[in-house]
Amino acid sequence: MAKEYKDTLLMPKTDFKMRGNLGNREPELQKHWEEMDLYHKIIEKNNDKPTYILHDGPPYANGNIHMGHALNKVLKDFVVRFKNMSGFKSPYIPGWDTHGLPIETALTKKKKVKRKELSPSEFREKCAEYALEQVENQKEQFKRLGVMGEWEQPYITLQKNYEARQLKLFAKMVEKGLIYKGLRPVYWSWSSETALAEAEIEYHDKKSPAIYVAFNVMDGKGVLDGDEQFIIWTTTPWTIPANLAICLHPELEYSVVLVDGNKYIVASDLVESLTEEFEWSNPKTIKTYQGAELEHVKTKHPLYDRVSLITLGEHVTADATGCVHTAPGHGEDDFNIGKQYGLEPLCPVDDRGIMTKEAPGFEGLHIDKANKAITEKLEATGALIKLSFINHSYPHDWRTKKPIIFRVTPQWYASIDGLKDTMMKEIESVKWLPSWGDVRLGNMIKDRTDWCISRQRVWGVPIPVFYAENGEEILDKDVIDHVSELFKEHGSNIWFDWSAEKLLPEGFTHAGSPNNKFRKETDIMDVWFDSGTSHQGVLEERGLPYPADLYLEGSDQYRGWFNSSLSTGVAMTGKSPYKQVVSHGFVLDANGRKMSKSLGNVVDPLKIMKQLGADILRLWVSSVDYQADVRISDNMMKQIAESYRKFRNTFRFLLGNLHDFDPKSDYVDYEKRNEVDQYVTCKLNDLVKEVLHAYENFEFDVVYRKMTNYVTQFLSSFYLDFTKDILYIEKDNSLDRRSIQSVLYDNIDRLSRLLAPILSHTTDEVYQYIPGKKEESIHLTDMPKPIEIAEDEALKQRYDQFLILRRDILKALEEARNKKIIGKSFNAKLTIYPNDELVHLLNQLDANFQQIFIVSQFEQKTFDEAPETAMTFEQVKVLVEPALGHTCARCWQIVENVNEDEICSRCEEVIE
Repeated sequence: MAKEYKDTLLMPKTDFKMRGNLGNREPELQKHWEEMDLYHKIIEKNNDKPTYILHDGPPYANGNIHMGHALNKVLKDFVVRFKNMSGFKSPYIPGWDTHGLPIETALTKKKKVKRKELSPSEFREKCAEYALEQVENQKEQFKRLGVMGEWEQPYITLQKNYEARQLKLFAKMVEKGLIYKGLRPVYWSWSSETALAEAEIEYHDKKSPAIYVAFNVMDGKGVLDGDEQFIIWTTTPWTIPANLAICLHPELEYSVVLVDGNKYIVASDLVESLTEEFEWSNPKTIKTYQGAELEHVKTKHPLYDRVSLITLGEHVTADATGCVHTAPGHGEDDFNIGKQYGLEPLCPVDDRGIMTKEAPGFEGLHIDKANKAITEKLEATGALIKLSFINHSYPHDWRTKKPIIFRVTPQWYASIDGLKDTMMKEIESVKWLPSWGDVRLGNMIKDRTDWCISRQRVWGVPIPVFYAENGEEILDKDVIDHVSELFKEHGSNIWFDWSAEKLLPEGFTHAGSPNNKFRKETDIMDVWFDSGTSHQGVLEERGLPYPADLYLEGSDQYRGWFNSSLSTGVAMTGKSPYKQVVSHGFVLDANGRKMSKSLGNVVDPLKIMKQLGADILRLWVSSVDYQADVRISDNMMKQIAESYRKFRNTFRFLLGNLHDFDPKSDYVDYEKRNEVDQYVTCKLNDLVKEVLHAYENFEFDVVYRKMTNYVTQFLSSFYLDFTKDILYIEKDNSLDRRSIQSVLYDNIDRLSRLLAPILSHTTDEVYQYIPGKKEESIHLTDMPKPIEIAEDEALKQRYDQFLILRRDILKALEEARNKKIIGKSFNAKLTIYPNDELVHLLNQLDANFQQIFIVSQFEQKTFDEAPETAMTFEQVKVLVEPALGHTCARCWQIVENVNEDEICSRCEEVIE
């Protein structure tokens, strides 16, 4: 008979599974999204709303995605999903960067393509084919993350329309006089055989030879005796053959130091340290000069029969020797000094880092081997004072990880000086997160001179410049616009396939070409110019607003995409291409180390998604303070999986207890709810306000923390714990039960929508089980809005104080369990002895304390009545005793009387 009555319990019922099985379930849901064309339905739903454009910075199309990609794309998806649920139309157009050296290298290494056996256009076609394969691979991986967007129409930098727009922008910069060709020192990667931009440089430690070299004076210009020697210091012995001068600071004092019959000239401030360095015995300063007095003194090059001139420069400091080795072909300051003194730059090193015939005696040697050979030659001539080795930070090619060199070559430049003032003003108008972003980018812009935009490669967008027969460059906006239209129709391969005459406008003539013969530029554009023009190739091309509302990328993009986009945006429109910039850090392992295959510390997002699911990965992204570098490990992912489990179990409980609830007929309005139900409604309302504010400010970790605390610490541990007694036991249509169900409905409705941008798969699954009328997907709904509740602050204050009492009661019940006084809390009789202040609070509450504390019997007495055995807390004394009586076979509570079927009077009434 007892079992028959237990069957009348209103136990939870739901088809929503306890286990998510996300690794298998999510791809099925994603397929469903595609079949229903969910993304475009979202955009169509928001057609009449204001736009919010997050413009996607294009990842490079090569290889599988890594954790950095996952962090970036998921953060963007949070923003786009939230905006689309918050009164905006927020399309997301993913993009890919597809030009450049890595794809050329991948073809030769992975595909075994023999570059030199193919024509440029044939090789470029293979590059394009490979790049598009990589795009498709990464596209599927990004979609597996649950990222929603225009996947069928992404932007790709190799697309005809995109390249044509890029040329239009280039033409505009030409028209403004911002493009020129010049002979200047550039970062040169001998390992890639091309010039590099500053954004393509990274610094690593390098062991280098450090040599001190003496240059004999050959003409003292009436100031020096002529038998002195200037000492220079360098870590690049291979540049000694290119030396044309020694540079001094005009205001530094220099000493002539007599040592063992030799007269050395060094900065006076360094005599003491150099004495120790060279182990000089009894050095004697015999004369001093201001640097300016020594200008135009001639010294003899230590290897060749030529002059090295003494020059002056403000960049010289009292470091090393104070006499700076100057090779105008191999450094910015050196080049400028050479220009000032009429010294033509000498660059005896070719594209591959091999010494040329302009360095007699060392021709054919790579610079690494030349270092040793030149040092040995200096020693043989008696010019080497000292050789040692140092470890120092040195610029490297970010692709090949090989050291670069500084090398004077003719290159194409975009003038930054002409844009700098406007760029600095625009930086001030942008909102930055973190707030120091403006300072970081501003400092980079201040220090930039001109942008080297040419590369000596084949796979990229050609620089659309022609040369006349007399060698004159044809920089003509109309000509470039014409080529742009040809690229739009035929693609950029025609630059390599068509003659210059066919590419030029019909009837084009030029004074420098009397025979109407022209040739084409062979260099391509810097890939940062490609991606940096995306505001034109995407926003303008697709009719989206300029500037974009948001750029969101890794912090390395201050020197990359943020920088190049600002340069080209200001050049084209006079305005920044973004209103706000949000940057994130890098993903490191659990010990804060960069991930690498050699260290074996790589955490693979594809593996995580297969084993745990994309929603677990997305939840991890929401949990970290992404503005700094973040850490990840298998153990961290297990903790996140446990956090996810708590969310899922709570959703399951809520859905299970709504199995017989119809919001249209059963919903109880706030005013008619029991007081504790009203309190939970107010707390939920506060959560909505706080979470929406956090989303608006890109504080996703705050969203995670607020949601986790609410669901686990408040809802599950408090409200859902004690309401089971009413949900399972009371009549199905009782006001108490329907009031609680209405609160549960509000919670599942609001919590699922608040979490939809983060747990995009799970919440959509949950949404299908929520009772009542629904859209096709939770992602077609809007974010919940806070409601106005009169006198909610007073109610919250009362119950917040009550929860402090509850915490003490739970401690007392736990202590009684540990002492074996009771088993479950239902076995307890609870007597509390509150002080006057607490009595006043309890009298204000309209609540069933027996139910809230989940005990069978409850009594409240005065503070003075408490026995010695009661536990004492700040405001209350608590006595826990075994409840006496009979256990009801249905509700499990201990009561004074049960009927012949072991059912209490409460349950008997419900059953009848």
